[in-house]
Amino acid sequence: MVIMCAMHVLGCSRNDSIISVAAPEFEKEIKSGSVQLLDVRTPEEFADGHIADAINIDVKEEDFQEMASEKLSKDSTVLVYCRSGRRSLDAAGQLTKLGYKVVNLTGGITEWKENGLPVTDSVRR
Repeated sequence: MVIMCAMHVLGCSRNDSIISVAAPEFEKEIKSGSVQLLDVRTPEEFADGHIADAINIDVKEEDFQEMASEKLSKDSTVLVYCRSGRRSLDAAGQLTKLGYKVVNLTGGITEWKENGLPVTDSVRR
């Protein structure tokens, strides 16, 4: 999957091999299928509302990389987000070093909600 972006047109940016996109582009990536959606906030934040079908692995936990390796496949892109975009950028950096293809939501779930996009509080099992 190749994502082309222009900073001013789509609100995208690159940090080394990490692609960061705005909420509308992130939504398009989710809808494209064959991606993995990862919420890296705390379980409490996740329970308060998250993007449907997201997997929750707290990036601040010591076993983040181990849990990611257990739950995520390197065969498809990982779409990662947090509350505001800082923790997810950290997680994206860790994941790319492990060999994952990663797309980060620039403004996190806060931006997602500001764009009127849906959240759920049901937990994926």
